[in-house]
Amino acid sequence: MPERARPSSDEPLLDLPSDDDGMSTEALENQVQKAQEALLSLKRQQDQIERQKRELEELSRRQEQLSQGRGEMVEKFTRAVVVLERETYEARKRVEMLESIHESFSAHMDAMDAINPKTWEGLDINKELNKALSAVDDARAEYTSSLPKISPESDSDGTDPMAISAGYQMDYSHEAPRDFLYWLKAGFAFTLPIVILGIVFLLVLISSASHTTTQ
Repeated sequence: MPERARPSSDEPLLDLPSDDDGMSTEALENQVQKAQEALLSLKRQQDQIERQKRELEELSRRQEQLSQGRGEMVEKFTRAVVVLERETYEARKRVEMLESIHESFSAHMDAMDAINPKTWEGLDINKELNKALSAVDDARAEYTSSLPKISPESDSDGTDPMAISAGYQMDYSHEAPRDFLYWLKAGFAFTLPIVILGIVFLLVLISSASHTTTQ
């Protein structure tokens, strides 16, 4: 067998297998294929590791978001609960006050309904009239003192929110227009005591005249 040509010292040495070294081209190709498969496997492992890394980072981000959001809402709800407790306490106090005013107003309404001059016949009219006027004054004073508690804004504009909600406006200022029916009712209310006293006085005169005539 002829000797292989020895490479010169200037030529690079390549450690390539030859048929004489016992490795065929097919074996070399198998080695290359195995190396490529190993690289592909490493690539898949690298991709899997990177995917797991991204999933862990997303999980960490969501956990941090959960922690921040939970802390924020706990703080807000804590403040809100304190405010609600205070508002509930104030609302209960206001309800109790309104119930007390309601009872007082109902009692005054009953007192106003009970005033009936027709039932004073045979009684001391002056005394009954004083009692009735005193009841009206007490009712007016109670209404005036309770109105700001029912609607605090009524102090600033001088309006009567109870009258407005009932469908009419009760305003004692001189600027509000009055119709004929109002003045008729007012005149009747103002002159009623005088009329009653006049009738009583007239009856007394008639009685005295009749008694004199009989004698």
